[in-house]
Amino acid sequence: MKKKSTILLVDDSKENINILLSLLNKYDVIVALSGEKALKMVQKHKVDIILLDIVMPHMDGYEVCKILKSNEKSKEIPILFITANTDGASIEKAFNVGGNDYISKPFKSVEIIARIKMHLKLSETLDRLEYMAMRDFLTGIYNRRKFFEVGEKVFAQSTQLYAIMIDIDRFKKVNDTYGHPFGDQVIQKVVKVLENIVSDDTILGRMGGEEFAILCRVLSADKLETITEKMRSSVAKLNLNYKDEKVKVTISIGIAQKDSQKYTNDTLDMLLCKADEALYKAKERGRDRVCMNM
Repeated sequence: MKKKSTILLVDDSKENINILLSLLNKYDVIVALSGEKALKMVQKHKVDIILLDIVMPHMDGYEVCKILKSNEKSKEIPILFITANTDGASIEKAFNVGGNDYISKPFKSVEIIARIKMHLKLSETLDRLEYMAMRDFLTGIYNRRKFFEVGEKVFAQSTQLYAIMIDIDRFKKVNDTYGHPFGDQVIQKVVKVLENIVSDDTILGRMGGEEFAILCRVLSADKLETITEKMRSSVAKLNLNYKDEKVKVTISIGIAQKDSQKYTNDTLDMLLCKADEALYKAKERGRDRVCMNM
């Protein structure tokens, strides 16, 4: 069953609120009687759309909208102004501060429902497109572009950071022997292993083909070695079958550490290159192993 969309209704008029609540009974509606309360509620609740009155005491709707659109958490939420002022200047200002649409007073039920449905559908479509733009189509993890976009921010903010490069050993042979559809299954199952082991704040991305990168912050190199060894051994234990044949797959792992005291001019690219050097050492030493470049 599809979850109801959540609407934040911001209005200081109880009469308006009661009218809108009766019209929006198919949605989960939460109410804020002031702009200040609305800003707090957006931080606490997942809101799909906001109906925002313009004329309110202390903080009007224009100011509330500007603050919401400048906040990372709320900037993408569609905002529909509620207003009796439908003159050109008022509507232009509503759009200039970031409003997506407006609902005129007195309320027309058909108009309200139609506008809300349209913006919810548009928001859902945009979310899907954004997800597709940042995710690898096969595995659902970050694609290369998004990995670097997020990774650059983490790199800049972290005094100590570890980069991990992972490669599926002899993957070309897997594709050549069993076909690309089976190879795709192998990639998906390897990624599932990695996702189950890494923590929520870890950045995991597919660099292309059978190569993956991870950025993480752990307490020590020893701790990281334990984590990566678990990745390696878990992949080696995967139960993979092609028809009646059991297929064994392994990964090689290279690790490098960002040390702000030792490498003051390092970039994310340089850190990943160091991890890549460690990965090649792992392959040179026989594959199915973890090597560190510290």
